[in-house]
Amino acid sequence: MALNLIGIGLNDEKDISVKGLELVKNSDVILLENYTSLMQCSVKDLEDFYKKKIELANRERIENDCEKIVSEAKKKNISILVIGDALSATTHIELILECKKQKVDYCVIHNASVLTAVAITGLQLYKFGKTASIPFHEADSYWKIFQDNQKIKAHTLFLLDLQDGKFMTGQEGLKKLVSKGLKEDAKAVIVERLGSSEAKVHYDTAKKLLNLKLENPPHALIIPGELHFKEEECLEAFK
Repeated sequence: MALNLIGIGLNDEKDISVKGLELVKNSDVILLENYTSLMQCSVKDLEDFYKKKIELANRERIENDCEKIVSEAKKKNISILVIGDALSATTHIELILECKKQKVDYCVIHNASVLTAVAITGLQLYKFGKTASIPFHEADSYWKIFQDNQKIKAHTLFLLDLQDGKFMTGQEGLKKLVSKGLKEDAKAVIVERLGSSEAKVHYDTAKKLLNLKLENPPHALIIPGELHFKEEECLEAFK
């Protein structure tokens, strides 16, 4: 008996790894964490492909019932499905700590994450600074992170909020940055539907991107720092 944390990728039901799928098929309980992101396919698509019943789990179920879930894993195989990677952009490390505390076996299966998929822009991953999240509500933390990254000439990746099943768009996030002081002639990148066959990269000034017609979210937003000539060449190809 064990607790499995399984990253299921960014696109559809087929993004799960072979190892992850084997664990799912051998699970007694399968929970899909549905509050940090949304899949680009339906739960039914997942169930049909996995041939298993899936329960949706909100933040309260995963975080507040952490001890209960881990305790149940002493008697059952429980898999928690996480969109993207199992750990990269979440707080699910708490489940691992609880497994250690209760002496319950656990397994982590990694997968693609927005944190690595942004490399499709041509921007070098090791030149990114701290990642920031832009919420729907008013906040200053993401602007401070951006300013700190700018001081060291690092790129800034902004993850955009998800609330009540609604994603913030790249343009909504960009408007918030402009309202905080980002100049309209500053260069920016909006990426759409990373990890899918419909992924798109848009590079231009903030002013021009704000007037661009975008496809459905999820989106992510990047403000580049100092560019290597090869990074600039790649971005210009998306202009």
